[in-house]
Amino acid sequence: MQKQSLRMALPEARMVKMERRNFHIVSAFIVCILVLSRTMELVASDPLPEEGLALLAMKSSFADPQNHLENWKLNGTATPCLWTGITCSNASSVVGLNLSNMNLTGTLPADLGRLKNLVNISLDLNNFTGVLPAEIVTLLMLQYVNISNNRFNGAFPANVSRLQSLKVLDCFNNDFSGSLPDDLWIIATLEHLSLGGNYFEGSIPSQYGSFPALKYLGLNGNSLTGPIPPELGKLQALQELYMGYFNNYSSGIPATFGNLTSLVRLDMGRCGLTGTIPPELGNLGNLDSMFLQLNELVGVIPVQIGNLVNLVSLDLSYNNLSGIIPPALIYLQKLELLSLMSNNFEGEIPDFIGDMPNLQVLYLWANKLTGPIPEALGQNMNLTLLDLSSNFLNGTIPSDLCAGQKLQWVILKDNQLTGPIPENFGNCLSLEKIRLSNNLLNGSIPLGLLGLPNITMVEIQMNQIMGPIPSEIIDSPKLSYLDFSNNNLSSKLPESIGNLPTLQSFLIANNHFSGPIPPQICDMQSLNKLDLSGNELTGLIPQEMSNCKKLGSLDFSRNGLTGEIPPQIEYIPDLYLLNLSHNQLSGHIPPQLQMLQTLNVFDFSYNNLSGPIPHFDSYNVSAFEGNPFLCGGLLPSCPSQGSAAGPAVDHHGKGKGTNLLAWLVGALFSAALVVLLVGMCCFFRKYRWHICKYFRRESTTRPWKLTAFSRLDLTASQVLDCLDEENIIGRGGAGTVYKGVMPNGQIVAVKRLAGEGKGAAHDHGFSAEIQTLGKIRHRNIVRLLGCCSNHETNLLIYEYMPNGSLGELLHSKERSEKLDWETRIRLHPESK
Repeated sequence: MQKQSLRMALPEARMVKMERRNFHIVSAFIVCILVLSRTMELVASDPLPEEGLALLAMKSSFADPQNHLENWKLNGTATPCLWTGITCSNASSVVGLNLSNMNLTGTLPADLGRLKNLVNISLDLNNFTGVLPAEIVTLLMLQYVNISNNRFNGAFPANVSRLQSLKVLDCFNNDFSGSLPDDLWIIATLEHLSLGGNYFEGSIPSQYGSFPALKYLGLNGNSLTGPIPPELGKLQALQELYMGYFNNYSSGIPATFGNLTSLVRLDMGRCGLTGTIPPELGNLGNLDSMFLQLNELVGVIPVQIGNLVNLVSLDLSYNNLSGIIPPALIYLQKLELLSLMSNNFEGEIPDFIGDMPNLQVLYLWANKLTGPIPEALGQNMNLTLLDLSSNFLNGTIPSDLCAGQKLQWVILKDNQLTGPIPENFGNCLSLEKIRLSNNLLNGSIPLGLLGLPNITMVEIQMNQIMGPIPSEIIDSPKLSYLDFSNNNLSSKLPESIGNLPTLQSFLIANNHFSGPIPPQICDMQSLNKLDLSGNELTGLIPQEMSNCKKLGSLDFSRNGLTGEIPPQIEYIPDLYLLNLSHNQLSGHIPPQLQMLQTLNVFDFSYNNLSGPIPHFDSYNVSAFEGNPFLCGGLLPSCPSQGSAAGPAVDHHGKGKGTNLLAWLVGALFSAALVVLLVGMCCFFRKYRWHICKYFRRESTTRPWKLTAFSRLDLTASQVLDCLDEENIIGRGGAGTVYKGVMPNGQIVAVKRLAGEGKGAAHDHGFSAEIQTLGKIRHRNIVRLLGCCSNHETNLLIYEYMPNGSLGELLHSKERSEKLDWETRIRLHPESK
């Protein structure tokens, strides 16, 4: 019994022991939890330091659409050092604020001045606005400040010279205005100063020549005036100097710039420079780039420029320089870009230019150069862009221009070049643009030229090229412009011409092409301008022309086309020019053509057309002359159906006089009726807008609504009064433009958008143009004053341009004759 009792007691003792052990473990765990909780409470009770509170105050002034600063918040941590964009020192002080490229907007508050230990501020590539807080000059430890590419405005803070540790100050591309800060030169440590891309005005302080350590100075893209201080030549450490673009200095290049012997890059383009190029610039032996383009420099290129043996880029274009290309340039063997275009250089292109081993870009166009193109040009295997157009060059085109398979542009137009187009151009896979127009070239089109993978433009018009268009390889995926007009090309048009899906302009006028127009021509879905005029084409106009949905200009004139005009042309929605004159077309002019709202230039003259002309809004009778059987409109009236052959005869000898009188009365009545109808038609055509306006004004379902984008002293009815035929000043694919004189004397231009009408399903670009142009204020864009709409007709109200548009200035025969070549080029220097 005792043994049995002992056996039963042992398990019970063990269980008691285990329970006591578990109790101790649980007790210890609870104590740890309490200790940890207390520790966290103690940590959480530590206040956020002053710098953290300052950053939170700054954040409240920002808009952060992408939530980059989401972790800037009170979350139990006692330091902001783990926040996005924040860098701290070993002492947990905020020394860096890097918010670059975070798409932040808003203003920079004065709380920035509370970050007393800041060394680095990087706020570039955002959209901050407002003034730069003056408190920034109290951050005496600053070494790096980059606020570029924002929209800070107003005057620059005063007393920036207090930042005596500053090394980099980059304020490029903001909206700062006023004078340049005049005390920056006192900062002895400053190495990089970029104030470009703002609206600073006035002159450059002469003290800017006193920076002891400055390596980079950017003043470009402002509104600075006055002379360039010669003192800038004292900046012995300067390596990069940018002073051009929108500045307009009243002096030339100071000769003292020849003392900047550490200079690597000099950019003074488009800043009103006058005088000559100082020979002293030849002392800048470390210079790799010199940009002096778009100024008013005169004289010759100094021979001392040949001393710049490290020069990689030399751009002297768009000046009034003269003389020859100096032989001293032979020493510029590192040269990759040479641009002397639009000057008055004469003489021959030196042969050594063709031997330059690194030359990639050669722009010599619009000078007075003569002689041949250097035969070795291109043999360096690096030539990429070549433009020698508008000179007096002769001889042949060198055969090795694309030897390195890097040539992208070859522009030789408007010279006196002879011989064939090099056959290997058809194998130049890098070629993008070839412009050889207005020369004396002969031979044939190189095989493969229209199949090059990167070709976008081919211009060989106004030469003596012969033979057919090669049909073997026509499948370029990028070709958009092709002009073969005014040559001696012949044969049939290849069907494979439809294999150019991106072609927008196909111009082959004044050649000797024969045979029918291939229907595949409208497989080119991007085609906008098609000119086959002045050839020997025969057969019918393909009905497939309706597939050319983007076609705006169609010219088949001066051929031998026969048959009828296909009515399917009405399905070309944006057609504004249609010339079918001087063919052998017959039948009626399809009345459907009057439905083309954009068609405002057409010519059907000298064919065999007959019947009534469509009811076009306006036209000149000359558009129908040479078709004696056309009638109606301004032409002789059409004969009525089933008209009487003459007066009746009384076989009984009675009533002859009565019948004759009745016939005369009937004839006079018919004539009067015709005159009345014609008069009513003319009246309605002239005053149809007034009639429509009357009914529109009486309508309450679709009233006219005038929306103004600036202060306008006019009403919708006054705008509608402008819409008369005699007020038309222009037509185009987008609609008709009327000149309107308001009762207060203000002159406006009113554009009625095309393709409108009752029940129209689309606004034909009205909303898009309104939303865009209504917000734009730019000196080179005509100002949109307002719009007028009744949901069926849309009118745009613009400022009136008494001198017409840029297009009229360039292309109007009467006005373009007054526009010299140099002025045309300056309108768009990069148009080439």
